[in-house]
Formats: sequence, structure tokens, C-alpha cells
Amino acid sequence: MNTRHFLLALTCVLLLAQTLHAEEEINDQNTPLHLLAPDYKMPYGALKSEDVKATLDRVFSWCNEGTFRLDSYEWGITYQALMRASDVTGEKQYRDYVDKSLKKVISNPLRRLTALDDCGTITTAMMKFEGKKGGKYDKYINGYNDFIFNKQYKLPNGMFARTRPQFNTIWLDDIYMGIPAMAEYALWAGDSKKMDEAVTMFFQFVERMWRPEKNIYRHGYVEGLAQQPTYSWGRANGWALLTNTELLDMVPVSHPMREALLEQYRKHLKGLCDLQSSEGLWHQLLDRSDSYLETSCTAIYCYCIARGINQGWIEGITYGGVAQLAWHALSTKVDERGRVLGTCVGTGMAFDPAFYYYRPVSSAAAHGYGPMLWAAAEMIELLKHWYPRTNDSGLHYYSTEQTNPAPLFFLTPDGKGESINEW
Repeated sequence: MNTRHFLLALTCVLLLAQTLHAEEEINDQNTPLHLLAPDYKMPYGALKSEDVKATLDRVFSWCNEGTFRLDSYEWGITYQALMRASDVTGEKQYRDYVDKSLKKVISNPLRRLTALDDCGTITTAMMKFEGKKGGKYDKYINGYNDFIFNKQYKLPNGMFARTRPQFNTIWLDDIYMGIPAMAEYALWAGDSKKMDEAVTMFFQFVERMWRPEKNIYRHGYVEGLAQQPTYSWGRANGWALLTNTELLDMVPVSHPMREALLEQYRKHLKGLCDLQSSEGLWHQLLDRSDSYLETSCTAIYCYCIARGINQGWIEGITYGGVAQLAWHALSTKVDERGRVLGTCVGTGMAFDPAFYYYRPVSSAAAHGYGPMLWAAAEMIELLKHWYPRTNDSGLHYYSTEQTNPAPLFFLTPDGKGESINEW
């Protein structure tokens, strides 16, 4: 063996010995193994509102730069999210974008309306922006709501339906495309009967679409079938949860169905939390873990959970970590330009799994932007009142700030951390 080969072999032996020695030095007697850093696939642990705000602003920047239809239902959601961002941050730029964009919408004649998608979210955004009658959007608000209340195809019981892909098919999507607009119009017009109509229709959807064995909704239902399809599409479940959330925001506390709305919201959250992936995102078909992880549904759930905590409908200790895990995952789905990645494109309906499994994803799909902005805004609000902190490596939400630097600590009755030193 020449000198060079000898030295190379000696080096390898020394490195191996050093590695084995290093491994031998870590043991249960001298190392708190439970504090070893896990190899997470997404961020985990600390979260600062300024980091959330930076992501929000990156997405907002792309909303200004990208090409989107300003009168689409996806952008109606974006307007509502940006109004919330203005409320939470105190910055006018988001609301100014809404004002400028809606003015462009009404600069054109009211287009021919053929579906709830054409009008539901846009009119809701206009009513939220104006707050009361007598504004520049009245003509459009009245025209849109005339279609929703009087011209949209319905079953004999008054429930929204479509004549595709089968006659009298109920789409879970329509729970959101129509009902929040009905409820907002009830407040805008001061008509309590229309609020009752909105709540009644919500529970008509629940009666047909709810899968009680899993606490989630099916996507489609064909009136009159004895055996119904049971494909639980992620974004459609988002529309249902978002509708429930919006109704809880709008329905008066004294309303006789408010407690039922709250109970349904909590049941749905329970079902969804059971299905959240280890990476924080939810699956395209919620109960099919081999379907892809999808961004827009995750963003809707993140918003609705954070909103529920902020409104006191659910407990932050239980659900704060769920929302934050979702947000951490979502933050990895925004690229440097602010484009939202991993969003399923517009989706029809089918009664087989392959249709949902193979739907394309695209950063051009506008469905991801409003939910992402809404989730960011509500997480910023959440972090004003709750203090996430790891304790013994696990993330927990605390109602008081924990300043103890120890990686593991007990809680005293006043909610302050008391350190523990095992090593």
C-alpha cells in the first residue's frame, strides 16, 4: 500500500471512530432526548405577527401585479379578505385596492347573471364595503340579490340547486355562493325574514350533504337518489365552514337557531381536525390521505379556526395549534413573487375519486388568494391575544405571554410559567 492510500484509509478509520465516539456520548443519562430537534417538513414553533404580515403583503403585491378577473367570485372573496386585513392592521392600502377595483366593476353595465357564482361573493363584498343603503353600489347590490332570491334555480322547497351534471343536483359550493349574500342583505336591508331564509337554507344543506359518520360534508347530492355519492372535496367543505362562520358573524345572538349554528360549526371543526395532515395541510379529498395536499381549502380552514378563537366560539388552547400548523404550512406555499402555489383549479363534480385526484393545481387559480389573505389577517389578529410557545418541544397557545426561557416549564395558577430543570 503506498503512502497516499495508507493516509486515506487512516483518515476514514479515524472519522468512523470519531463518529462512533460522538454517538456513544449521547445517551439517556446525559442528554434530554425528548428535546432533540425533530425533522419537520414545515416550520414549527414560534410565530410572529410581522412574519405573517410579510407573507400577506407578498400575496397582496401579486394581486396587484397578476392578471385576475375583478368581477369573479374568487375576487369577491379577495375583497372581503382585504377589508379584514385593513381592519386588523389599520392600513388603508388594502381597502383602497377594494375601492378601486369595485369602481371598475360598476363602470360596466350589470352583466347577465346565470349562476350564483356570478353575483354572490361580489354583492357580499359590496355590502360589507358600503355598510348601509344609499351608496354607489345600490343598483348592483339590488340586481345581484334579485337574482339570488328570485331567479336562481331552486328545488320546490326553496333550496339552491342546479340542473347539471344531473337534474336537481345540489352542489355544496352553492352554500357559500348564495347564503352569506342572503344574510348580509338581510342586515343591509334591515329584513329579518331574509336572515331566517338564509339560516333555513343552511340547514337544508346540512340535512342532505352532512356525513355524520365523519363530521364532514359530501360535495354533491342528487335529489331523489337512494344511494348518494360520498366524495368530500376539500374546498367545498371550506365553503361550508366559511358559510357557517359568516352566519355566526351575522346572525343575532337572540336568533333561535344560533346555538344550532354554533354546534354545527364545532362538529365540522372536530371532523376536519381529525383529518389534518402531519404537514399542516388538508387533502384534496379530505378522507383520502393518498390524494394531494391542497392549499385553498387549508387557507379557508385556517381562517375559520382563527376567527372562531378570536370570536370566542372555540377555545384557543385546543385549536390555536391547529390554526398555526395550518398557517406554517400555508407560508411555504407562497413564492418570492407572492404567487399562491398548490391551489386546485376550478372544479366541477364527478361521482368517482379519479376526477378529484387528478384535478390540476396552478398559481394562476384565483381561488387561493382570498383565502390566503383572509387566513393571514385573522392570524395577525389571533397573535394580538394569544401567545404561542413551545413547551417540552410541543407548540401550545397561552393567554398570557410566557417569558421563561426554559424549554420545559410548569404553569402556575396565574398562568405564568415556572421553570423545571431536569438536567
